[in-house]
Amino acid sequence: MAEARGASTWREELASLVEDTGIMYTGEAIGVSPFPPYNAANSTAAVIEDDHETELQESLKEQVTEFLQSWCEMLLELGRGCRDILQQTVVTEDSLIVQKLGGPVAKVSGRLRFLNEFLPEDRDPVHVWPVIFFVFILALSALNLNGGHVGLVPPEKKVRVHPPSASRIQLPDGRHLAYRDIGVAADKARFSLIAPHSFLSSRLAGLPGVKTSLLEEFGVRLITYDLPGFGESDPHPSRNLNSSAFDMLQLADAVGFNEKFWVLGYSSGSMHALAALRYVPHRIAGAALIAPVINPYEPSMTKEEMRSVWGDLLSKRKLMYYLARRLPKLLSVFYHHSFLSGKHGRIDKWMSLSLGRKDEILTEGSTFEDFWHRDVEESIRQGNTKPFIEEAFLLVSNWGFSLGDLQVRRKCYRSGIFPWLRSLYSQAECELTGFLGPIHIWQGMDDRAVPPAMTDHISRVLPEAIIHKVPSEGHFSFFFFCDECHRQIFSTLFGNPQGPLDKASSVGDMEEQSLAIDSTNK
Repeated sequence: MAEARGASTWREELASLVEDTGIMYTGEAIGVSPFPPYNAANSTAAVIEDDHETELQESLKEQVTEFLQSWCEMLLELGRGCRDILQQTVVTEDSLIVQKLGGPVAKVSGRLRFLNEFLPEDRDPVHVWPVIFFVFILALSALNLNGGHVGLVPPEKKVRVHPPSASRIQLPDGRHLAYRDIGVAADKARFSLIAPHSFLSSRLAGLPGVKTSLLEEFGVRLITYDLPGFGESDPHPSRNLNSSAFDMLQLADAVGFNEKFWVLGYSSGSMHALAALRYVPHRIAGAALIAPVINPYEPSMTKEEMRSVWGDLLSKRKLMYYLARRLPKLLSVFYHHSFLSGKHGRIDKWMSLSLGRKDEILTEGSTFEDFWHRDVEESIRQGNTKPFIEEAFLLVSNWGFSLGDLQVRRKCYRSGIFPWLRSLYSQAECELTGFLGPIHIWQGMDDRAVPPAMTDHISRVLPEAIIHKVPSEGHFSFFFFCDECHRQIFSTLFGNPQGPLDKASSVGDMEEQSLAIDSTNK
């Protein structure tokens, strides 16, 4: 049957074996264009011109990149070759190493097989674990290399315990309050000043670095004291800002402050100064607040103020505020690992603060470091976390009063029909409420520990407060070891320096001071 159809030619059989390309061979000769005649001179010139253009286009960066790529490829191939050699010689079943170590390695790998569950599903443990082991070896090598520079890092200083050195008074409830008295003598004091300390501080702080000559120049007697549970003061069983204000009042009476006195609050110590303005305003002549801290959850803050305050805080600082408000007992864990660990550390790490340029320069100096270490040692003398937890909780909880309560307002009594009828014919009986004395606030504009937005809120709620915004100053630079700053504070509060009182003229001068304060309050 096949023969009847005719035998297939070799061209048809070849076409049946390959795919039809659309090109048909007609049997004609395939034409090939002849090469042009070779010209050696033209060819050499063309090659030289092409090479010159290539050299211009190929930059040094490309050459280095290609060189590195070549080396990486060579190293990769070398590693693969070494791996193949090990697999073919050392890791075979017949090798002595496998025979000796195969059994123990299999047992260990069987026990550690659960670690493979932590690897990604698309990764082969055989490839992943060698990489992890190699990286681990590199890390250990880096640590060993850095170990040679350990001698350059100063050793950590340990916290020392000092013998008691404070003067103490006994309060009506039986507790003892430790204080420090510096400046002029009681009978020569022209102005009396009490300074509650801030968090992680003590009576040793006061006005850090203030010179005795400056206190004498202005006739200032400065009293600083340890808050309950800090330093050498006994703890309070149920401390709040109301009890803090009356502790201050009883201390003033015990040390002989017969007239009105000024209060100085720094950072979180400002809440104790503000409490004195609220609960014992009749004994306060005025207040000086430096970088005051307010409750970050203050309900009277606007959304913009709240956003500005929280936006400038570090994440760890926000966590500390949250724990103090919701889970205050957990703060003891952080405190035991920081300032109660028995070793000294950096103030910005322990307090979760960010430092500006001037603050960094100040805190790195030996003068500040020695003062800071001694102040911390006195603050944590009792080794108890409770007073620190109480202080943190007081700041973020309800103070018992609002800042608006300190605003000066005129209050008239018109309740009942008879006072109302009397008001129709005569002026109603009115009186001023709030704190009537001067309030001065200093705020460094480069303060990264206390957001300046807190001072802006105080200024809005207390329009009578006098705000002093200090450019380029931080949280510490305007308050610690700054003679010019201390003089500026005293000059603003007390006017021109007049020195201490003379015993002969002390009575007359005290009367003039009282009249000046009364006229200021009016």
